[in-house]
Amino acid sequence: MTTDLAQFAKDTGVKYFMISFTDLFGGQRAKLVPAPAIAGMQAEGAGFAGFATWLDMTPAHPDMLAVPDPASVIQLPWKPEVAWVAANCVMEGVSVAQAPRNTLIRQVEAAAAQGLHVKTGVEAEFFLLTADGSKISDPADTAEKPCYDQGAIMRRYDVIAEIGDYMLALGWGPYQADHEDANGQFEMNWDFDDALATADKHSFFKFMVKSVAEKHGLRATFMPKPMPELTGNGCHTHISVWDAEGTNVFAGQGDGPTGEVGLSEAGRHFLGGLMHHARALTALTNPTVNSYKRLNAPTTTSGATWAPNAVTWTGNNRTHMVRVPGPGRFELRLPDGAANPYLLQAAIIAAGLSGLATRADPGPRHDIDMYAEGHTLTDTPKLPLNLLDALRAFDADTTLKTALGPDFASAFLKLKRAEWDAYVSHFSRWEKEHTLDV
Repeated sequence: MTTDLAQFAKDTGVKYFMISFTDLFGGQRAKLVPAPAIAGMQAEGAGFAGFATWLDMTPAHPDMLAVPDPASVIQLPWKPEVAWVAANCVMEGVSVAQAPRNTLIRQVEAAAAQGLHVKTGVEAEFFLLTADGSKISDPADTAEKPCYDQGAIMRRYDVIAEIGDYMLALGWGPYQADHEDANGQFEMNWDFDDALATADKHSFFKFMVKSVAEKHGLRATFMPKPMPELTGNGCHTHISVWDAEGTNVFAGQGDGPTGEVGLSEAGRHFLGGLMHHARALTALTNPTVNSYKRLNAPTTTSGATWAPNAVTWTGNNRTHMVRVPGPGRFELRLPDGAANPYLLQAAIIAAGLSGLATRADPGPRHDIDMYAEGHTLTDTPKLPLNLLDALRAFDADTTLKTALGPDFASAFLKLKRAEWDAYVSHFSRWEKEHTLDV
């Protein structure tokens, strides 16, 4: 593990460091620092005007310092003279409570105080579009059911293989890549890790995919629903919890075909926390107006949306919000491509720890096809229909807000409500088409 960035530069030939932090809207902000200056930056941090990013600050606030975490440093495989390093935001010697990476670190520490280590893996889906973003980049990618289309993935081999080679070189343990359920859509998977490491890799992965796509004259997008008729971009997250001895505390014995598929009592309670806080979680796992085009979508051209529409869990069944595909872990299928890598992990840990503390019951397991038979579950909570409903659910969940931190919750709600207000103030073509002659 790297501890000295100046020595890292000497050992690797790095000439510049990108000191990077992620704001509340998931925007990655960076300063390019020459290697001879990195020792000072590691000690003091690089200065930013927080108001110039999506943080709840004013022009009158003092400098916000982004202090690089040397353990996160990644040498850019496509430009080895540059290294990326995630940073923690500090102002006047105090951690900036609303900053997403700081918010996650608090949750990691809260779990560690209980002797627990949350490990996660993400499945970050993306589209490869033409450079102007207007359509998918491969005109031959037209199959009605394009998932796993071997010809389509090979036509984008140069992009996918280059990213895969980079992940191999970085030691991430990539193990598969495929063409996903939408035309022009792909997914690449790498090994699970501690939640903070996964968040850093997730953040870098988005940067890397976009950079490699640009290099090939394309545009990559993680937008939840970039094409109205196609499946959206999910970010399914696999979750397990381990103790200090390296034992998976989620692993247990199920009780037959109607049981919990090898999920322990602790795993059941952690899952119960996610179920209990699900509607509030949605504000963080699905944080944009566009997110709700994916969650509440009609059937796509492939025949399914692959996104949940209600707060339910199951065994190995992809039509529910949570599935338990095997012993010792479960998959949260709620998040989408717009999820902030740090807030996604922080929200999961906060909700799960709440479930452990209250011994939360996840409720009954359902094994029906939610797309075809979901209407038969009349007492099952539904997911929010839009961003405003999600923000209201988050605001009403005092337990989750307190766990994530009042400063963070206040800043997030303030900026996201302003975003919603900007959206509803926008006059659309639809309004004129449907209202001009009333």
